Amino acid sequence: MLALYIVLGIIVLFLAVIFARAFMFTPKKGVEPENCEVSFDGDRAIKNLAELVRCKTVSYYSREDEDEAEFKKLIDLLPTLYPNVFAVCEYKELPDRALLFKWKGKNSGAPAVMMAHYDVVPVDESGWEKPPFDAIIENGVMWGRGTLDTKGTLNGVLFSADTLISEGFVPENDIYFAFSGGEEVNGNGAPNIVDYFEKEGITPAIVVDEGGAVVENVFPGVKTPCGLIGIAEKGMMDVEYKAKSPGGHASAPKPNSPVVALSKVCTKIEANPFKAHLTKPVAELFDTLGRHSNLLYRVIFANLWCFKPVLDMMCKKSGGELNALMRTTVAFTRMKGSSTNNVIPPEATMVSNIRLNPMDNMETALCYLNKTVDNSSVLITKIKGMDPSPVSETNCDAYNKVAKAVASTWKGCIVSPYLMVQCSDSRHWGRISKNVYRFSAMDLTAEERATIHGNNERVRLECAKKAVEFYIRLMKQC
Repeated sequence: MLALYIVLGIIVLFLAVIFARAFMFTPKKGVEPENCEVSFDGDRAIKNLAELVRCKTVSYYSREDEDEAEFKKLIDLLPTLYPNVFAVCEYKELPDRALLFKWKGKNSGAPAVMMAHYDVVPVDESGWEKPPFDAIIENGVMWGRGTLDTKGTLNGVLFSADTLISEGFVPENDIYFAFSGGEEVNGNGAPNIVDYFEKEGITPAIVVDEGGAVVENVFPGVKTPCGLIGIAEKGMMDVEYKAKSPGGHASAPKPNSPVVALSKVCTKIEANPFKAHLTKPVAELFDTLGRHSNLLYRVIFANLWCFKPVLDMMCKKSGGELNALMRTTVAFTRMKGSSTNNVIPPEATMVSNIRLNPMDNMETALCYLNKTVDNSSVLITKIKGMDPSPVSETNCDAYNKVAKAVASTWKGCIVSPYLMVQCSDSRHWGRISKNVYRFSAMDLTAEERATIHGNNERVRLECAKKAVEFYIRLMKQC
């Protein structure tokens, strides 16, 4: 009987601890937003964005497929669209369509860098409801490739600077505007700009590129809009799996043909996902947004020392964004076998796209794949890739400036760090700065986010104007 009482006592104590921690797991004091209003010519900002969208700056891995005239058209438009920027800022073009502006500040302290890319991904026009390069505006929405990714950002940065210059504003320290014309194909424009900074001995105090946004319903139990600032991004690696055989006629198949062997590889890897890691960006996300969740989720996020396995199980089961935050993910995207229906292929290949958690890298991921597959007859090789970015600081002035601009532009949103699961040009800046932040200055629904790289990409006009407001607020702090 005594043993029973002891067990019950332990259970009661355990429940008391986890619920006490959950009740104390309340929201922290957020960043104080500014109450001052920001004014600018919103109609002109929209007209400028439309001009950018009408430039068909589609990038391809084969340069021969690109229309160089369209890239030149956009670059030649910039002095007309943003005359004050060109009147005041130093401007230079670096190799591989890299554009760099320097807005001289009052002092010589560490500068700010604000980024965007002006190339866009290809389109299948048959899948669009509106022509993708006409910048048609209907019912308060502009349709067009690049409106979100990232000509809206390019316009937001340059129009904000153009407006502030017209008002006589001069930043405290230098501000650089760094734009790439080949981000979508991992071009060398952004690395060339970073090389220039490194050669000149310039260490930025803050770098801001595309990434998170103000979104809703992306965290369990939280309904309030969340302004997510990426403080790191996952790595990326394409992996090929190859199996061979003598081939033969399909009428007399032998066991474990190349396609069968690769199917087993696929199911093995799917059944044995990479280990979950609670990295700094994700831990801070949970610690920020988890405090705004309902009681059930607060019990979990306030007691990860106990419920991390439960969270891991939830992630594995649900997949999607939450799972991608926690672990390296593997998406099988291509498979090739025989070119004829009745022939067993002498060789079959399969490709997966892997997004690397900050605790993993390309080498460790390949080791895990080989160990999991455990089949010497299947050759696993890296096609190309990049390791995860360094993790940026959050307990610093640079992060606070971005957070304040977010909170002031989208009043009432919860500002939080997070891990960006996509790749961007910002990863190149990690070698010279610990303050690299990824935030696309817009509030987006799930439907709108799905149009990025998809059909019917479009932006609400008010959303495009908010990008200008955000950058005005951010530049005034630099």
